[in-house]
Amino acid sequence: MAKPLMAKATAVWLVDNTTISFKQIADFVDLHELEVQGIADGDVAQGVKGFDPVANNQLTQEEIAAAEASPMHKLKLKFYAAAAGEEKRRGPRYTPLSKRQDRPASIYWLVKFHPELADSQISKLVGTTKPTIQAIRERTHWNIANIQPIDPVALGLCKQSELDQAVQKAAAKKAAEGGVMSDDERRKLVSTEQSLEMDAEPKMASGMEGLATFTLGGLDRAPKREAPVDADSFFNLPAGGGDGDDDDDDDSDDPRG
Repeated sequence: MAKPLMAKATAVWLVDNTTISFKQIADFVDLHELEVQGIADGDVAQGVKGFDPVANNQLTQEEIAAAEASPMHKLKLKFYAAAAGEEKRRGPRYTPLSKRQDRPASIYWLVKFHPELADSQISKLVGTTKPTIQAIRERTHWNIANIQPIDPVALGLCKQSELDQAVQKAAAKKAAEGGVMSDDERRKLVSTEQSLEMDAEPKMASGMEGLATFTLGGLDRAPKREAPVDADSFFNLPAGGGDGDDDDDDDSDDPRG
């Protein structure tokens, strides 16, 4: 159900000027019943001036009377023809104050890694203005020397599904225009899930160029195999040598022989 303008101020006026129950007011202005009770007790919305929904064409006096007569009656917002379709109009995404300082880094990331995205798409993703995007594209931003590219999803400025949808839309637009894409551009234009599932294309390093047809000569000759060496052979003495020769020499020198 659509909410009235200035919901809390409307609740203040209804509490002060009608006998409608807290539950009925809470349902009408989309607040908690305890919060409406806090307004009546003076603990909530202190200093807020009441906003008359009848004078501002949001409620009729008959609707208020019906709600006062029956606690089960639900207040209905008066139809305002001039406001029809206003809820469909969307502007730039609202970015909390704590994260606004991160927007230049996210814009730089989108411009660097997804240059195919239009300025309007980047503006919707991170909630920025086109002059800021253009300044970062042209590197004329006042703080461009200190900006480092950071993924807007990691910063919490947008969802991964929203980024993938914008990238896929850019891919469809480029395909319709018939542009020829390189391998790197093709990977950028698909979603994250599709990019991770792609097989890496074989590429030859620049230092290896020309080696594809290079062969070494003499590779057809089988290498010679040497007989295995037995470790015990190093400790075996030669046959007929050793101490026997020394004994023979000693006998020949004996004068009694």
